[in-house]
Amino acid sequence: MQFGFKFRSSLAALTLALVTIVVSFPCLSSAHGSAVPEEEKLGILLVAFGSSMPEAQASFRNIEAKVHAAYPDIPVQWAFTSHIIREKLARTEGKDLLSPMQALAAMADSGFTHVAVQSLHTIPGEEFHGLLQTVNAFRFPGGIAHLSVGAPLLAVTADLERAAEAMLANVPEDRTSDEAVVFMGHGTHHPGNVYYIAMQEILRARDPLAFIGTVEGSPSLDQVRAELKKNDVHKAWLVPFMSVAGDHARNDMAGPEEDSWISILTADGVNCTPVLKGSAEFDNVVQIWVDHLDHALEELR
Repeated sequence: MQFGFKFRSSLAALTLALVTIVVSFPCLSSAHGSAVPEEEKLGILLVAFGSSMPEAQASFRNIEAKVHAAYPDIPVQWAFTSHIIREKLARTEGKDLLSPMQALAAMADSGFTHVAVQSLHTIPGEEFHGLLQTVNAFRFPGGIAHLSVGAPLLAVTADLERAAEAMLANVPEDRTSDEAVVFMGHGTHHPGNVYYIAMQEILRARDPLAFIGTVEGSPSLDQVRAELKKNDVHKAWLVPFMSVAGDHARNDMAGPEEDSWISILTADGVNCTPVLKGSAEFDNVVQIWVDHLDHALEELR
């Protein structure tokens, strides 16, 4: 059976598609007004999708620890792009989480003049582009004088190569050469989904039994199943390619329901071992985000 990805174009063509998306981003840094503030106040705003699962908070703690270690003298604030997550945590746990707009408004009110906004999304998809629009809304006299936005985990080809190396290095050492590793990405109908397709190409160039599937985009689980069958794989490690091991990882990937990935693959005769850690729990992945933050802070100088 032929693998269902149906992508016969070269990696160069995929890279061109990625570059097209990246260069379409609005300007990621700006300063407005001619007056120089008498006193600069620099801050960092970390922006994630969010998760309501307690186990997923390990990813956020790890990111914040790495950012504090890199920039101990810069205040760090958080914002979450998911309205559903913010409402759920407010209702169930009494947590008052801020949206990016609320967080930027609070920082402006607190006198921050220079803010580096770091996206903690995996790809430049709908959530990231919504964040850009929010940041642009604060580019006016009386807003925040200097703003920059750090790219998500995957922005340019070098990011994909680093992420592929890091994710493969994080697979448990117990894995043997005849066992596959299947990474679960979120997927999207946004054009940014091309990043998952490119990641598949880059992963396979490094490891012939490394695959990536998505919950809501392409490559799909059925495409991964076809490749596992073609390669006569009898064991696979299931690993989230999401910043947190939240609902998708614990239910859609490793849950007991008959439509979970582990249940479907087990029915296919593939013995599966899930790894319930988000990508942001691994320092070698977080470093990519921190490097993007480094660039965003440089843009403010």
